[in-house]
Amino acid sequence: MDQSLSIWVVIVLSVITANLPFLVEKPLLVLPWSLPGESSSLSSGLQLIVGVVYLAVLAGLGFGIYTVIASSSGLSSLPVLLGKLFLGLAVVAAVFYFPAWRTRHQKVSKGFFPRLLEVCAFYGIVIVFGFAFEASIGNPFKQTWVFFTITFALFLVMAYPGFVYRYLMRHPKGKFE
Repeated sequence: MDQSLSIWVVIVLSVITANLPFLVEKPLLVLPWSLPGESSSLSSGLQLIVGVVYLAVLAGLGFGIYTVIASSSGLSSLPVLLGKLFLGLAVVAAVFYFPAWRTRHQKVSKGFFPRLLEVCAFYGIVIVFGFAFEASIGNPFKQTWVFFTITFALFLVMAYPGFVYRYLMRHPKGKFE
């Protein structure tokens, strides 16, 4: 995959994932607390353990995506790399769909803080895809905290249309209730 295609893939992925928490009312993360409207039969300690295990699954998913995509050399065929990309995106979609599936028969409402946590989780996944593309193209560069601060600020700017749609636009009564 050449550099310009991988950059556009990361940009499109960033715009979609930055706005997704504001466009979807179902939870996209397993949190260690219950959201309003969520009926959990788990005790608070067990719910904390489930949340930590889900976080570990997300971290393992990021490591797996990086390992699979970064192991491809820039000289490998484009269809193989795109196949790995779509496989990684399908697994990410399944992992982020699991909390929504868990609460499929409940009317759960998310506040701003759970949405912000979802944005942070999606930022981590996009960063993993970006680093994996960089490693598959050539030598990856070491990044400092400045890189992560600037890219997170840009990711939040990409999330602004979803924020405006969710919180600043007027909607008909009952749209988000």
